[in-house]
Amino acid sequence: MKNQRRCVACRQLAGKETFWRFVRLYPSHQVQLDQGMGRSAYLCPNPDCLRVAQKKNRLGHALRTSVPEELYQSLWQRLANPSEMTSPCGDVSESTTCSRSQPL
Repeated sequence: MKNQRRCVACRQLAGKETFWRFVRLYPSHQVQLDQGMGRSAYLCPNPDCLRVAQKKNRLGHALRTSVPEELYQSLWQRLANPSEMTSPCGDVSESTTCSRSQPL
């Protein structure tokens, strides 16, 4: 039962390895995918959850920051091409960071 996390869109409970992890870094308030220390939110890697998270701003609410539109576009590309591991900012890497669009 350890390492269970909940999807911000569908509220499904599962092992943390099955989700995409988003992190809000401190103090820059950048949103990073997959790695890092800071406030986290988890999302199922499927189109329905991504659609709900984008439409209802579920990631933004969970991370308490704005999520850049480029991040969502990159995640849609990642779903369309699962073999291609592009980052949410467009470059190829394991861990990626996107800056916030507006400061608090």
